[in-house]
Amino acid sequence: MTLASVSIENYRCFAARQALELRPITVILGRNNSGKSALARSPLVLSKGIMTDSPLPLDLDQLENEIAAPSFIDLIHGMRPHGNIKIGLEFTRDGSPSLHLEASIQNIDEWKLQVVSSLKLTTPDHEIFLEWIPTSDPRPDERVYKVTSGASSIAATAIRFEGLLPVGIAEKSELAEAVISVAARARSEFSRVRYLGPFRERPARLHKLPSRMPQEVGPHGESAAGMLANDMARGQGELISQVNDFLSENLPGWTVEVTESGEMYSILFRSRVDKTIAVNVSDVGTGVAQALPIFVQRAMDVLQPPNRDTLEIIEEPELHLHPSAHALLADLYLAAARTSGVRFLIETHSETLLLRLRRRIAEGLSPENVAIYFVEDLGGSATARLIEIDPLGNLDYWPRGIFSEDLEETRALVSAQIDRTDSNAS
Repeated sequence: MTLASVSIENYRCFAARQALELRPITVILGRNNSGKSALARSPLVLSKGIMTDSPLPLDLDQLENEIAAPSFIDLIHGMRPHGNIKIGLEFTRDGSPSLHLEASIQNIDEWKLQVVSSLKLTTPDHEIFLEWIPTSDPRPDERVYKVTSGASSIAATAIRFEGLLPVGIAEKSELAEAVISVAARARSEFSRVRYLGPFRERPARLHKLPSRMPQEVGPHGESAAGMLANDMARGQGELISQVNDFLSENLPGWTVEVTESGEMYSILFRSRVDKTIAVNVSDVGTGVAQALPIFVQRAMDVLQPPNRDTLEIIEEPELHLHPSAHALLADLYLAAARTSGVRFLIETHSETLLLRLRRRIAEGLSPENVAIYFVEDLGGSATARLIEIDPLGNLDYWPRGIFSEDLEETRALVSAQIDRTDSNAS
């Protein structure tokens, strides 16, 4: 199954329901502190309600505080101790609806825990409702629910949850078996969600050889150097070679190599023009160091394509890179989505990256491959608006003041030049 969309309500800065469609390339734009990051990270946070064995609906312990929140209350709009959040996950198979999950997660402040207060699971064959009976004990092994599906129902039965999904029902019936079966399918086929944050770890001068080969660079790109060292020490150099193929297109003039220094390893950038020039990765420009994990992950996906649907969330991939490289990043992600099947959710401030996506659509890329959302804080609550793109790359909506700074500065510059010229002439 493919995670096709997520929805959130009463979540962080979003009071009203917001739906986020996940296409091969999904872009989130907006001003600073508008809620872009909260929206971009929401699939990662919600995934911790599926890929977990925790009795709590969302296993926030799997996430760093800066990615999610210190506590569940921080996720609730207005941080109300007795509040709740509502979430939705839409799955498809071969483009057709396969499973829809809707849940309400209630905070029980007196017990310092949360309860799935309602859950709806919809498949082509079933529509199942679970509703917590609030007079029951909210502790994980004591919660009692009413279960209904069409004409069938269970008035009250104890249900044990792991995350958002039921894993055990006290009542033994055909309906109970259907509930567990649908929940198990959702868990087993859930999309892989990975995350690369806006501040990648600054590479050290020397790196240890990891005990095993990481498959992901990590939320801060912290495993990228270890992946390269492992490829040099234990592999065939295929990862390094693939990274260099990407560098030849995006950072011409340099190649990356790994050298052994005792039991440690150094990552070097060597000039293609003068082979005697080699610079340790800790000494290269910040933009190059920040971009290296991006190239390493792309190379890993080329060599070992994910064996299940994968959504990769990236915040500000263009950070510290010259604007000329932003368009190349757009092409990099388009190519990766086409060849590896990985889908990308990108939060960006780059006009150049967006323009390259629009150009590719005008050149023939289907607009269905790209979704653009604009997040705006309306004073106490934020909204996310889908901006439609036509086959010529035109947008049906554009917010005022976004990416217009260069134009306004140019107008002001010309106006000042005219005024100065007229003043000197007189």
